[in-house]
Amino acid sequence: ITESVVIDTGDVEARLARWILMTEDRSGSSKLHLTQEQLSDMMGVQRTTVTAAAQALHDEGAIDYTRGVMVITSRARLERRACECYAAAHSARQMIVD
Repeated sequence: ITESVVIDTGDVEARLARWILMTEDRSGSSKLHLTQEQLSDMMGVQRTTVTAAAQALHDEGAIDYTRGVMVITSRARLERRACECYAAAHSARQMIVD
C-alpha cells in the first residue's frame, strides 16, 4: 500500500532516491548497472523523467552516472532525498535480517 501511495503522489526524485537506496541495500554495491530506460520501466515513468531526476540527484552530489552505470557518491544525501517510507522499509528489513 505504501508503494502505491508513493507512486501516485510521490516526487520522482524522492522515488528514484528510494529505489537506488533499496537496490544498494540488496546488492551490497554502490555501483549499479542500470540504464535510465530500465529505471523508467521499473518506476512507471518516462525515460526523460528519470533523466531529469537523476540529473537533480547528480547536481546535489548524491550520484554519478554514465550510460548504464550509476554510482552512489553520498548515501546520506540520497537518504535525505528519499521519501519517508524508505526509512520505515529499511528499518523493517533490518529487523528481519538481524
